[in-house]
Amino acid sequence: MTERKTTVTVPDLIAWLRRTGELMAEHAAELSDLDSAIGDGDHGTNMKRGFAAVAGVLDEDFETVDALLKRVGSTLVSSVGGASGPLYGTFYLRMGTSQKGATELDAASLLGAMSTGVEGIEARGKAGIGEKTMLDAWMPALEAFGRAGGSLADALRAGAEAAAAGRDATEPMVATKGRASYLGERSAGHIDPGAASTALIWQAAVETLAGGSDTGSDDGAAS
Repeated sequence: MTERKTTVTVPDLIAWLRRTGELMAEHAAELSDLDSAIGDGDHGTNMKRGFAAVAGVLDEDFETVDALLKRVGSTLVSSVGGASGPLYGTFYLRMGTSQKGATELDAASLLGAMSTGVEGIEARGKAGIGEKTMLDAWMPALEAFGRAGGSLADALRAGAEAAAAGRDATEPMVATKGRASYLGERSAGHIDPGAASTALIWQAAVETLAGGSDTGSDDGAAS
């Protein structure tokens, strides 16, 4: 019987980041198609490029969680254009800073780190839930993770399912932030690309941190 995983180590986080990059590359065209409807049409290209740059630094020697995540965050900020680079970069930078000196994270610490990262996204993007942004996937995912109970794997799966549901829930929303907001009512009827890439990050987390590939919501960047 496989022992249940209760903590996430630095090598686990590296595996999560590598898988995130693979999924961003696999779904780059879909993400850019979503973005072409309400934005600049380059979200997939930007995410693919950014996480390819991240993959290039993952072989460095990282002894602590914060050293790894701060390196990842700064890499995304410097390599990704548009709004997504600074937002995702801030997420990883804040996530790392919150865990100074840690070499592993239990479920509570992982939730705390991600929550701090999302607070950074909120502050930088000056957005909240319901405004058709990546926060519409992040916030329900964190809430579901926190209330899941059970194992780390159970919490991750609950988070991934909520992220996918949050992504889909952006379709009827009218955007009030970013370039999509210029479209007004015409932004309704399209899934937010940032919410879609957030769902992929959660999918990667389940596949690498939960000890399995069944997310319960593995339907790509968008349904």
